[in-house]
This record gives sequence, C-alpha cells and structure tokens, in this order.
Amino acid sequence: MQATLYQSDFYTWARQQADLLREGRFDTLDAEHLIEELEAMGSRERRELANRLAVLLTHLLKWQFQPSRQGASWTLTIRVQRMDIADLLNDEPGLIPEIPQAFEKAYRKARLLAANETGMDEATFPKQSPYTIEQTMADDYLPEGN
Repeated sequence: MQATLYQSDFYTWARQQADLLREGRFDTLDAEHLIEELEAMGSRERRELANRLAVLLTHLLKWQFQPSRQGASWTLTIRVQRMDIADLLNDEPGLIPEIPQAFEKAYRKARLLAANETGMDEATFPKQSPYTIEQTMADDYLPEGN
C-alpha cells in the first residue's frame, strides 16, 4: 500500500488542506486526518498547560523546601511560567475549565521533578499540592521556607 501524502510529507499535506479549505473544495479534503489533527492540537494545548504548571510547581516546591538555594534564577522561572500560563489561558480561554485536572497532574510530576532536582526524598514533598491554584498563579506569592 502506497503511503499517503499525510504519512509521507505532513507539511505539504497541511498546506494542501489549507488551500482546499480556502478554495471551498470541501469534497476533496482529507477529513479523517483533519479531524485527527484538530483533536491533537487541542491535546497539545492541554499538555502545554500541564507542563508549564509542572515547571512552576517544581520551582515553588524547591523554593519552599530548599530555602538556602533560593535565588534570582528560581524567581525568574516562577515569574516567566506564570506569565506564560496567563498568556496561554488568554489565548485559549477554553483551557480554563481544564485547569483543576491539569494542576493535579502537574503537581504529581512536579513532586518527582523537585525530588530529583533537589536530591531530596520524594516523601519530603506533600502528596497533595500545598498551594492552591490561586496561590500558584498569584504574581506575588512565594511559599515560606521549611
């Protein structure tokens, strides 16, 4: 079976599909793969939200549990992640209802990352996030060191 353009040259396939849409040639669209790609785009946005939250939560945990190492680089990462998450939610407001689930997933990952990056045992970090979503996203919030 010969590979389709979708399988062999995604870039050209995508451009071709865009041209077909512009021309109103809906009967020649690769609808099955277009649907797959649109669904995948939504999934990528959800993953980006969860990944940015994980980085932010990792740095909040490090800030709290390794106060002797607090520095400008951690502060910058925290600020940038908050800004990037806010921008993402502004650009994609449909992600807002996804925040609680993404936050929960992100915290589980952040706990592992914080343990790895600090050399501390994973059990050092609470199983549930010690921060609310609101605290995590607040520009002026930094947890107190332990």
